[in-house]
Amino acid sequence: MKDFLSILDKRTGKSYDVPISDGTIRAMDLRQIKTDPEDFGLMTYDPAFTNTASCRSAITFIDGDRGILRYRGYPIEELAEKCDFLQVAYLLLFGELPAEDQYKEWKDKITLHTMIHENLKKFMEGFRHDAHPMGMFVSTVAALSTFYPEAREVKNRQSRKLQIMRLIGKVPTIAAYAYRHSLGLPYVYPDNSLGYAENFLNMLWKMTEPKYTPNPVLARALDILFILHADHEQNCSTNAMRSVGSSQADPYLSLSAAASALAGPLHGGANEEVLRMLDEIGSVNSIPAFIEKVKSGECKLMGFGHRVYKNYDPRARIIKKAAEDVFEVTGVNPKLEIAKELERIALNDEYFIKRKLYPNVDFYSGIIYQAMGFHPEMFTVLFAIPRTVGWLAQWQELIEDPEQKIARPRQIFTGHEIRHVEREQEASNVVVAAR
Repeated sequence: MKDFLSILDKRTGKSYDVPISDGTIRAMDLRQIKTDPEDFGLMTYDPAFTNTASCRSAITFIDGDRGILRYRGYPIEELAEKCDFLQVAYLLLFGELPAEDQYKEWKDKITLHTMIHENLKKFMEGFRHDAHPMGMFVSTVAALSTFYPEAREVKNRQSRKLQIMRLIGKVPTIAAYAYRHSLGLPYVYPDNSLGYAENFLNMLWKMTEPKYTPNPVLARALDILFILHADHEQNCSTNAMRSVGSSQADPYLSLSAAASALAGPLHGGANEEVLRMLDEIGSVNSIPAFIEKVKSGECKLMGFGHRVYKNYDPRARIIKKAAEDVFEVTGVNPKLEIAKELERIALNDEYFIKRKLYPNVDFYSGIIYQAMGFHPEMFTVLFAIPRTVGWLAQWQELIEDPEQKIARPRQIFTGHEIRHVEREQEASNVVVAAR
């Protein structure tokens, strides 16, 4: 027996039974609720989609109240411990972890696409010396659309897979070139004898040595960060990817739109704000005074709280452990001690417990990136590299979903009713135009 929501419209006295499926009702089922035949019917009003499901997805599961994050059913903790990023990428895109032979083929094909066209390299060289790396990243990903016109065949399964592999292979190269450009350094070609994270570090840090050998601890920490950032359900940038992709724009243009959404400080730039906060605090001794300022509303506690999580963000725990491993190589960043003490105090303070403010993924990630040598303006680009996989998995799911159409939200019109231009006004406008 199906579940129904019974609705009584007191305007007309009519009642309606609306089916409930998977804890939701279809918004279109409300359109039958009208005051008369000319009435458009009821709509829902939900600014920022805080309680609206725009799709069915089998990719990522989040239970924010219990602090759970799973990719295709696998707990994020297990994936971060036992897998590398390309294995997780395969899982997100195709639904299962790859067998050994599948993984080798997948890795080889991704590696095949790490180079970018020399004309694209020249395109990047045309940016100002102080161009923001994220602006370069967004623009260059969009420019890839002009190099692969066959990508417009989004209904062609083989073409989609090829573009997916191209993007996963090329985004680290584009990101590294953007960073080298900001430092005035020559671009470094990919070294396809290295793994995914190792090759990225090579393109970032190689100088004059014949062969760059990345530190395995730093490479593994970066790989873990890539896994943790790979997908996160229907966030702002994923919604942008799906919305633009629904028009059947090619994946390069769609992904550029998603990366543009990520560039906003309310989405991808939060870890940079955490570093600013820690710099403002300055020392462990200053934390109690800072906490009081937060409680009085004078400032915000950055890196705590989340739109979805009302518990400890599971990614934050993993990053905290990775940070300790990184600092054994780089030396301890004083910010880590401030962050850990700030976390300890906040987690034991009734003010923050009552408001369910727990550390999120941004609280420790910026500290790691800074310790590894990255400038803050690069943090969002580092986010975009792994999130490319999530965006592509969501885009592919969208394309294959028969229920999906071009995104076209409704609005509640709040403007004027019909108005008419007066003849005197019309004549006045004609005279002004004649002058």
